Amino acid sequence: MNTSNFMENVKELRKILALNIKRQREKQGISQEKLAELAEISANMMTDIEGCRTWVSDKTLIKLAKALEIDVFRLLLPVGLSKEELISTLYVDIAQDILKAKKDINTNLENILKKWGLV
Repeated sequence: MNTSNFMENVKELRKILALNIKRQREKQGISQEKLAELAEISANMMTDIEGCRTWVSDKTLIKLAKALEIDVFRLLLPVGLSKEELISTLYVDIAQDILKAKKDINTNLENILKKWGLV
């Protein structure tokens, strides 16, 4: 695994999470301190999350989503994509996953048939 690419992806995901939390919080007229209180986390942690200085545990992510009254996945969606762009991206990703799964299934089936002496 390329560590540089991994770290870039982590940084990008932190930015996405931070922006989505901030946008949703501001949309609802909630301060960072109030959101921290609602999510039962410290105000310092909330500041660090929105400042892209820390990552969150799965439990904290769920607490934040509940406090903002949104689905967890919405906090991790790329920022700035239109609904159509998001759907298009998801379709491409799903299609690629299906093609890979089909290839894996064919390879496994071929190996089983060889093992049984049917090929």
